Amino acid sequence: MDFLEETYFYHIFNRGNNQQSIFLDNDNYLHFLKLVKKHILPVADIYSYCLLGNHFHFLVRINDECKKNPSQSFSNLFNSYSKAFNKRHNRIGSLFQRPFKRKRIIEEDYLRQLIIYIHLNPENHGIVNDFELYPYSSYASMLSNKPTNLKRTEVIELFGNKENFIFMHRKKPHNLSEFDDLQT
Repeated sequence: MDFLEETYFYHIFNRGNNQQSIFLDNDNYLHFLKLVKKHILPVADIYSYCLLGNHFHFLVRINDECKKNPSQSFSNLFNSYSKAFNKRHNRIGSLFQRPFKRKRIIEEDYLRQLIIYIHLNPENHGIVNDFELYPYSSYASMLSNKPTNLKRTEVIELFGNKENFIFMHRKKPHNLSEFDDLQT
């Protein structure tokens, strides 16, 4: 399925071509998020995300009555970031695997588990010992009172309240492999 349909939730993910790094420094992460704001927020609400060295995950809901093609918006994001990354790091060629992966989410329980999976990713990949301290995920923003473009209220409501959101993440479900389609 190539077309991202209005009103549906999607797990959007991809990794670097040949599993190479797509984020080499803090500026890369920040620039990617700036481009997400520019290209994705007009077409989708963001429920969670995590950016890792060689891949990323987003949970989005495509806006009702979307005026732009959401798939094209994601393509524009990846092309824009690739051009900036290549220029900054003096490289040429494709940065991301193509096409980007997307999985439509229908069940609410799966949606909750996916949010946890996305936030636990840095710990599951051995990047950090404590996922709560990882700076390039939406986890800390969900617990913050600072303004955000994320659907914080909706995410917390999926878990009942902030305390249960934290509890369910710290519980660390063991069977998260079903979400890691990047292994295939």
